[in-house]
Amino acid sequence: MALLELKNLRVALEDGTEIVKGVDLAVDRNQVHAVMGPNGSGKSTLAYALMGHPGYEITEGEILFDGEDVTELGADERAQRGLFLAFQYPHAVPGVTVTSFMRSAINAVRKARAGGVDDPVAIAEFRQEMLAQMERLRIPRELAQRYLNDGFSGGEKKRVEILQMAMLKPRIAVLDETDSGLDIDALRVVADGVQDLVGPEMGALVITHYQRILNHITPDFVHVFVNGRIVEEGGPELAHKLEAKGYKAYEEAVA
Repeated sequence: MALLELKNLRVALEDGTEIVKGVDLAVDRNQVHAVMGPNGSGKSTLAYALMGHPGYEITEGEILFDGEDVTELGADERAQRGLFLAFQYPHAVPGVTVTSFMRSAINAVRKARAGGVDDPVAIAEFRQEMLAQMERLRIPRELAQRYLNDGFSGGEKKRVEILQMAMLKPRIAVLDETDSGLDIDALRVVADGVQDLVGPEMGALVITHYQRILNHITPDFVHVFVNGRIVEEGGPELAHKLEAKGYKAYEEAVA
């Protein structure tokens, strides 16, 4: 059994419009799965539904995480179990510094995993780990004292999300269009950070419509996502096929 399993997952908007139309997918530790599809195909809806966004209703199917049905759990409870979502457009949080946000998030996860026992991370331990991860991800130290994503460039926002991932150590990371708005250098840094984290303790689901991020994050499996459905699956070579031929044939087939 894979760590994350979607079984016949169907997701609708609040007005009843069905966006995700019966998805089966299994993602395990030490694996990179790429979901590739055109704009408007429902990829981001799939990501938000995985994380329990209240604006999306799961009308059928299951989301199993470590064998447990988490379909009815809130976003915070899913995060505490080890699901992580990197947003396409991270929100600014004025008044909350990167350092404060990161330490609060880590302490919330530690408390949840300790069965409600308050077990805050030691300040010295937290600082040492955070500075080491910032150096690895080429994040300037002064960014730690700025308000989260407030006035950040696209590259800074994405680097800080990967920093969150490195610090929180999720079991499955879902990356929604993480390459959006990044220049070549920022893309390489972010992608290398993700690739370094994938291993025996973490798997990744990379959602994108471009092949370019997959030049730096090597997928084990590629899933073509069109009109709310997975319409073809394969290995890394499928991403190159999509880059060369596009999605038109798939869109026509499911129209």
